[in-house]
Amino acid sequence: MKVGILTLGCKVNMYESEFVINELKSNGYTIGNFNDKCDIYIINTCSVTNTSDIKSRKMIRSAIRKNPDALVIAMGCFIEANKDHMEEGLDIVIGNKDKSKIVSIIEDYFKKKEKMRILYNEDFTLFEDMYITNFPGRTRAFVKIQDGCENFCSYCIIPYVRGKCRSKDKTKVIEEIESLISNGYKEIVLTGIHTGNYGVDIDTNFADLLKDIVKIKNLKRLRISSIEITEITEEVISIIKDNDIIVDHLHIPLQAGSDEVLKLMNRKYDLDYYYRKIESIRKVRPNISITTDVIVGFPGEDDNLFNKTIDVCRKLEFTKIHVFPFSLRSGTKAEDLPNHIENTVKKKRSRELLEVSKELEINYFSKFIDSEVEVLIEEYKDGYSYGHTSNFLYVKIKDELKHNNFYKVKIDKIDYPYCIGKIANNHIVLGEVENTL
Repeated sequence: MKVGILTLGCKVNMYESEFVINELKSNGYTIGNFNDKCDIYIINTCSVTNTSDIKSRKMIRSAIRKNPDALVIAMGCFIEANKDHMEEGLDIVIGNKDKSKIVSIIEDYFKKKEKMRILYNEDFTLFEDMYITNFPGRTRAFVKIQDGCENFCSYCIIPYVRGKCRSKDKTKVIEEIESLISNGYKEIVLTGIHTGNYGVDIDTNFADLLKDIVKIKNLKRLRISSIEITEITEEVISIIKDNDIIVDHLHIPLQAGSDEVLKLMNRKYDLDYYYRKIESIRKVRPNISITTDVIVGFPGEDDNLFNKTIDVCRKLEFTKIHVFPFSLRSGTKAEDLPNHIENTVKKKRSRELLEVSKELEINYFSKFIDSEVEVLIEEYKDGYSYGHTSNFLYVKIKDELKHNNFYKVKIDKIDYPYCIGKIANNHIVLGEVENTL
């Protein structure tokens, strides 16, 4: 049977979908293009914003239209957030639990020929183990180490749809990474819903996990998908300082550039704390790329507070800002706050902050003109090789270079969003074995 899978949203969803794909393949299913006519469609949904909800619903309806006789499955956060929702034509709905049982669920459906709702009212308490050893076509492999969130930021629905924090057993994390490395992957990305809170439920912590991971033989790069500023402890900073395997890039959400809005958001820090922690990180990694998330148009954010956010972003010299207009989520505390902002204002502020982000990104890129950097080659197309550095510069090189190998490259100029480079005179290919993955 031919299965089309569509993934919306975060890196955790990407990881979970990859697990589902591997399970289906190993049980004889063929993975097709979601846009083609398939026997089964699976939509791994997102619900982080109203826009995500709209897109999830749109993709469900699209699948139903493509082949009215197909089995159509929707799973994930949109389903958890809309438990009473059963789109006409949907055959199976799965929340954020039991995605790993996708094959047996499909088989049960074909035996019984009855619609299935796999949802739970109790809190999530156990980590749902998934294990992946191959990400076809990718040079960067993801490892999901954690699920759930208990921060309850006033704007966010995720704690309600992902449940309590729960962590993958540390031994299993290490074994998964070792398997990926043995299959040729040189860069590993740790991901989760609240990644830095790893271990809170299993008597360990994120720093202890990092200590063990950096010892893994033949690991070339370790990347953290996102981490809260409050979870970058002195111990974590010390590990970053002493281990070049951890890349020169951290994504640390700011969300707002004023203490007034941060308090309304129920964030767990103020600006002074954020500044001091960023300063500590840059003391041990002076050239580190720090990217962030910012929500614009949060209730109560007037022009003055928005301008303050711009000033703070420039002062912190972020490399890139992921900008999100505030999205009202039913059931969150922000729903009841006064002084909601008009959509036209939110859109205007989003455009303005994105321009600031581009300015900061180019400024950061420009620091590396005439410098030599190590690039992991990810693809070759139209006469150019493309790849990323440790600090996530996106480099474009006029040579056909070996996929999944490191090269020393000299940056000549910036052609946003790329850094244009050429192979350095003393270039070194790092890694003894070429693996095309």
